[in-house]
Order: sequence, then C-alpha cells, then structure tokens
Amino acid sequence: MTDFSLPIWPYAYGGPTGHGDIKTFPNDFIVEEFLSFAPEGSGEHVFLHIEKVGENTEYVARLLARHAGVRQRDVSYAGMKDRHGRTRQWFSVWLPGKQDIDWSGIESDHLKILQSVRHARKLKRGVLAGNRFTLTIRNWQGDRDVAEQQLQQIQQHGFPNYFGEQRFGHQGRNIEKALAMFQGGKVKREQRSIYLSAVRSYLFNLILAERVKAQTWNKVLPGDVFKLNKTNSYFHAEAIDQALLDRLESGDIHATGALWGKGDSGVTTTMLALERQIIEAYPELADGLLKADLEADRRALRIIPENLAWQFEPDENLRLSFGLPAGSYATALLREIVQTSSV
Repeated sequence: MTDFSLPIWPYAYGGPTGHGDIKTFPNDFIVEEFLSFAPEGSGEHVFLHIEKVGENTEYVARLLARHAGVRQRDVSYAGMKDRHGRTRQWFSVWLPGKQDIDWSGIESDHLKILQSVRHARKLKRGVLAGNRFTLTIRNWQGDRDVAEQQLQQIQQHGFPNYFGEQRFGHQGRNIEKALAMFQGGKVKREQRSIYLSAVRSYLFNLILAERVKAQTWNKVLPGDVFKLNKTNSYFHAEAIDQALLDRLESGDIHATGALWGKGDSGVTTTMLALERQIIEAYPELADGLLKADLEADRRALRIIPENLAWQFEPDENLRLSFGLPAGSYATALLREIVQTSSV
C-alpha cells in the first residue's frame, strides 16, 4: 500500500539551524490581506474589513450570516486565515435590496469591523493581491550567521513555493480521506473541495521537491512553462536564451509545476518526463483528480518575498516581516530558517 504520510520536503538552503516558538501570543503572528481591486462603494454586496484575534475564518462567516439573517452561502471571503494570530481579512455579505446593517453588535475584544463598503459583486476565492506578515519567533536559538545568510538568500532568490502542512489536514490525513472518497466514500461538498485541493497540493509538492533536490527549482529546465510574476499568465519558452535567463534571475518570471487535472499541462521534454514520472507513481491520486473533472493548472515553483526584513532582538526573539502573493505560505519561508513549534 502506498504511503501518503507527509515527508520532510527538501530544503533549498541546507535546512534550519535554529529553533524557536511561534504563535505564543496573537501579536506574534500578524497577517493582513490586500484585495486586488478597490470596492466600488455601491451594489448588493457589503464588503467588511475585519480584524480578528483567535477566531478562524469559517466561524466569522457563520457569525456574519446569523447577524445579517442570511444563508451562510451568502457570505464569502477571499482566503482562509489561521485562528492563531491577529489577522485582518475581507468578507462580503449579499444583501440585495436591503439597507446597511449595524455591525457593531458582533464586535468584541476578539473581533473588530475596520471598514464597511458596498460592491456590485461578491468576494471570490483567490482575488487577493497578497498578504503582509509580521512574525515573532520567541526563544530563538541557533547559528545567527547561518540564519542571516539564509535570509539574504531568500531575499535575493526566493524560497520553494511548497503548500504548507495545514493544506493537508491533521497529520496529513486529508490525502487518505481523499483516497477513500475516490473509492466511493460519501463526503460533504465542502469536504470534497478540501480533499481534492489536498491531493493536487501533494502532487505539486512532490514535483517541487524533486527540483529542490536537484537545485533546479529556481532555474530553467528544457520544456518548462513559466509564470509571469504577480499574474496568472503562463507561457512556454521555445528556446532558452540569455534574455529568458535574465528574466528568471530578476524575478520577472518563475518556472512552474503541475496542479494536476484534465487537459494539456503545457510542459515538454525534460520537464514533461519529470512530471510524468511523479504522476505515474501515484495513479490512484492522479486518476481521482481526473475523474473529479478538475482542469489542469500551473503554480510557480518559487516565491520571492516582498520587502523581507528581519531583526534579532535582545530578548532572544527573531522578528520577520514580508509580503507574499495570494496562495503562498509563510510557513514555507519559515521552515527554511527555523524549526518552530507550529511549522
């Protein structure tokens, strides 16, 4: 029987030489998301910018639905946020033909309404421009010189764009649950989506892991498909020339890995062979995704964080701040430099 337990994905810069504690207090993990557009100021949907502490995204969505007297499916959000921390994120509530609601009744020490504005369309998953993180790693101990070198490397060259462990459920069991679903097990609609995403993420991480081991995750392989930075645009390069290499070095483009599904992956030659080798090693997962009718997609193999800054504080804390595009994981950056109690 195939083992679907989560491995320790290969590291890009030798692995962490330090360790510490994260999320000891809510202010140790601060996240603010940014929309890719500005709400229009009018329309049937109320956009709410909310700061929450110690509450998960789905709980807040249910709270908003009850307070507004609407169905839960009439409440939307662009991305999931961890409950362990202080997060600022956007929600939308569909209120066709209704006046604005007094939202102050749901505010508490753990939840504040920062802004309320109307928009013509509901908030959809994945429409974020990105997230800004401010993280404090307490009781940091390790080789400071090595950590500084790793952070400088990440600042310049980026880090492998692994899906974080939270994508795979407790102890990675979402993969096994997905396999049971593929074999005929009944699940709720929202669980189905979670399990399918976990399987695609697992296969992508396997592809990325092979390139990290070969140290080609931030380089060009024959047959690569590239993603334009900060866009969802992709292209296949007919030839590897200096102009292409310069664009990769500058961070203007990134090589990609498969998010498995039906349709042409776009890759050829060397990269096609690599992806086929991995996909064919996990036929029950790959076939399950095809039968679920998911369309093939691509994901960047690396992320170069925006405005990465760090400070080693006198009280043995390491403070980091950086921006990431939507869909990338702060834990994928952290794991390269430090072992923490929550990564």
